Amino acid sequence: MVRRLFRALLTLTALVLLAGAATFLYLGWRINRTGASDRAQRADAIVILGARVEADGRAGPDLRVRTQHAVDLFQRGLAPYLICTGGYEGDRLSAASVACDLAVAQGVPPEKVLRAEGSMTTREDAASAAALMAAHGWKTANLVSHPLHLERARRLFEDEGVTVYPSPTSTDLSAIPWTTRMWLTAREAMGIVWIALEDLGVPYDWTIPLSRLVYGSPNSQSTDPNVP
Repeated sequence: MVRRLFRALLTLTALVLLAGAATFLYLGWRINRTGASDRAQRADAIVILGARVEADGRAGPDLRVRTQHAVDLFQRGLAPYLICTGGYEGDRLSAASVACDLAVAQGVPPEKVLRAEGSMTTREDAASAAALMAAHGWKTANLVSHPLHLERARRLFEDEGVTVYPSPTSTDLSAIPWTTRMWLTAREAMGIVWIALEDLGVPYDWTIPLSRLVYGSPNSQSTDPNVP
């Protein structure tokens, strides 16, 4: 009897581990698939997800590339407005402020560039951008970010009721060193698991290890230039 229970427990454990591995592999495939295709099309706005700002106030490498890509989409006529996210509200060195200033410097009219500040995580970026869009009656957006960040960001924006069209800064994933690509893919997959656990009502204290993995520390935004 004890032996049968032990075998049943081992079988159940193996099945759970197998299901977990399969889910993780599927998420990794989705993350890379989303980042390898530019789905930009006509929309109400273009949303630039925040990234690192240098200590001297200049846009970090990833924020600069994201902003340039968004400006290109704007100049192609794919949306009439840019929405810049990230950072403390009213901070002139927030990611949103720096990206907006950079977009204006690249020729976008100031009245076409909007800030969605008061956010330090991708979930908060989605909430603040969605609130701004709702105030204007907008429902669709081209979502600009690092290719391996877009699958998680897409899910969070859709949770806020926004229809998004992912538009990665580059679709050439082969240009990312494979070790970096594997690590970032794994981190983003854990981020998606974290989202699912939060949606299920799992207490935040229980998910702190995932928070640290995705953002570096609880309630802080990663300064990694590749994945915010």
